Amino acid sequence: QVQLVESGGGLVQAGGSLRLSCVASANIFTMYVMGWYRQAPGNQRELVAAITSSGSTSYADSVKDRFTISRDNAKKTVYVQMNSLKAEDTAVYYCRAFRGQYDFWGQGTQVTVSS
Repeated sequence: QVQLVESGGGLVQAGGSLRLSCVASANIFTMYVMGWYRQAPGNQRELVAAITSSGSTSYADSVKDRFTISRDNAKKTVYVQMNSLKAEDTAVYYCRAFRGQYDFWGQGTQVTVSS
């Protein structure tokens, strides 16, 4: 079982920045693909960004050039730096760790961007 704890959410004005963090409990953190997802009211959960164990990254088109995902394997932590935030980025952001049959989610952290 992997526990994921997100932090860093909050209220920010449009154009501002936030950095979300997700700390994993697993000692085998380096083996997992880590992802950030978000879900706005009435919408499906969607991928924001993901990073493999080797550091390869992928992003949703809507956040490219604004968000940056990174990981610190020594700290068992994955981050997403969110810049130039827009009102449409408002959502609950979830951290995910997955590898093969293993799939774990955090409890989510609210990000609210005021326009």
